[in-house]
Amino acid sequence: MLTLADDLGHLSCTVAGDGTPVVLLHAGVADHRMWDAVAPALAERHTVIRYDLRGFGESAPPSGPFSETGDLRRLLDHLGHDRVQLIGASWGGRVAVDFTLTHPDRVRSLTLLAPPWPGYDWSAEMIAYDEAETAALSAGDLDTAVRVNLDMWLRGPNRDWDDVDPEPVERLRGAVRTSLVNQDALARHSQGGSDGDIATIGVPTLVGFGRLDVADFQDIARKYAAAIPGATLVEFPAAAHLIAVDAPTELLAALRTFLVK
Repeated sequence: MLTLADDLGHLSCTVAGDGTPVVLLHAGVADHRMWDAVAPALAERHTVIRYDLRGFGESAPPSGPFSETGDLRRLLDHLGHDRVQLIGASWGGRVAVDFTLTHPDRVRSLTLLAPPWPGYDWSAEMIAYDEAETAALSAGDLDTAVRVNLDMWLRGPNRDWDDVDPEPVERLRGAVRTSLVNQDALARHSQGGSDGDIATIGVPTLVGFGRLDVADFQDIARKYAAAIPGATLVEFPAAAHLIAVDAPTELLAALRTFLVK
């Protein structure tokens, strides 16, 4: 991986392919490897940039105040890309939104896959998940906290483990652990995102959700699609929260007709 060092630590990234640049932003329970099933095909037409957000994967946890939008801007400057197409999953989707609102001139298109909505009124199911994770971490039981997250975000509430491919689960288990270990440092140093109005987003936007995901995120995807002018909403019947992991073929089909070559 390439490394971009700064005063706060470093960001790690990979670059593959040739063509219009596409940035893949991973979920908050993953790292750049969540895109393994889609990145090679995208690289046949595009320059594909994958990086670990600060405190995830191989990127160091922050040692001081930072913002995800600032990190992305510095990375793009370092790589020499003025305008890019952003594809963000879950928390990475929210980073993509914030970057688009903060730097609209640097974004050509926006793809949001099950992003969160700031201030959303979470369901009892989501509250129970959060309480289970918090209880495990408070007890110092990291293994249980990892299992709670894998159960919610990779299995999802609408299928059994027998229906889930075990390979990506094991591949992302370490990424979940890293995210939990660095959770406090991220919360302490993150400067938050943009407070801009998503109705002002003027680039082509694709919003996707998995039919096997938590109902909250299905509702949130519809909210984004309704609020962003001209946005297209796509549902993935065989996917839970991590669409790129569960339905890579279907996601690639949607992206091939959406992304600018």
